[in-house]
Amino acid sequence: MAEIIQKDGTWVFDGDALRLTPGRDKNVSLLRKSLGELVVPLGALAGVSFEQGKKTGRLRLRLRDGSDPLLLATGGRLGEPHDPYQLAVESDRYGVAEYFVDEVRNALLLDQVPADPVDTYLLPGPSVPLSVSAGDGTASFDGEHIRLEWNWKTEDAKAAAGARTLALTDLVGVEWHPAVGLENGHLRFTVRNAPTKAPPKYDPNAVELWGFKKDPLMAMVAAAVQARLPHPARATAHEQLPKGQPEVPSPPVPTAEDDHDALLRRLRELGELHRTGVLTDEEFTLAKQAILKRM
Repeated sequence: MAEIIQKDGTWVFDGDALRLTPGRDKNVSLLRKSLGELVVPLGALAGVSFEQGKKTGRLRLRLRDGSDPLLLATGGRLGEPHDPYQLAVESDRYGVAEYFVDEVRNALLLDQVPADPVDTYLLPGPSVPLSVSAGDGTASFDGEHIRLEWNWKTEDAKAAAGARTLALTDLVGVEWHPAVGLENGHLRFTVRNAPTKAPPKYDPNAVELWGFKKDPLMAMVAAAVQARLPHPARATAHEQLPKGQPEVPSPPVPTAEDDHDALLRRLRELGELHRTGVLTDEEFTLAKQAILKRM
C-alpha cells in the first residue's frame, strides 16, 4: 500500500483502487470538499505523474476518457484549485510522492491497464439528492427530475414562466461552463427535440453563473445528471448502427481458468521485459511476487 498525507488532502493506493480524500485546510476548494472522498479503480486510470516545484510539487492523475461523469460534464474546464485529481505536495514529501507514482505505475503495468477511452462510467458521480444555488437560480436533482427555481436577479422573460421541472428521460445532454474573469458561465440542460440558441440569461433550461463570483458547485449537479444519462460513447455507437442491425453483445465474463492463463501470460511477458533490461531485478521480483499471490 502507498499513502501520502498533505494539507491539501490524502491519497491512498491499495493495489486495486486509489482513495482521494480532500484536506481540511482553508485553501482546499469548496468543490473538492463537497465531492468528499473519491474512489478511483485502477482500471479507470490512464496515467499518473509528479511535477516538482521550488516550494510545492503536484501529483496528477490522468483518467481514461469517458470513465468519469464529472470530467465529461465539465469538459476539462475544472481549474487547478477545483480538480480532485490533483494534489499539492510539500517539498519535504517529494520522495513519498515519487514512491507513490512508482507504485501506481507498476500496478498499471502489471494489470496491463490500457489507456484508451471507455464506453461505460467507471466512477459513480456525485450522490443525490443534490441542490445548489448560484447565479440567477437554484438547480435541484433527485435522480429522476431536475428542478430549476429562479431568484430576484433572474431576467424577467425567463422568470415569468416560474419554476421549471425537467425529467431525466427528456434530456439528451448537460453542459457546464465556469465563469471566467467577468464573463458569465452557465449550467445548461439540452432537452430532446427542443434545441435552442438563446443565451443562458434567457434560456429557461439554463442557470446563468455570475462572472464575479467563482462558484463551482453547479459542476456537481452537471456530473450527477451526466452519470445517469446514457454514456455518450454508447449512444454514438448505437446511432451509427445500420437500421435493423442488432448491437454487438458484450464479451463474456472471464472464468477463473481464463484469469489463470492471463496471469501465466503476464509472467512470461514480465520475464521477457526483465531479460531485455526494461525491468530491473527489483522491479521484476516485485511484479512476479504480485502475480504469484493472485495465482
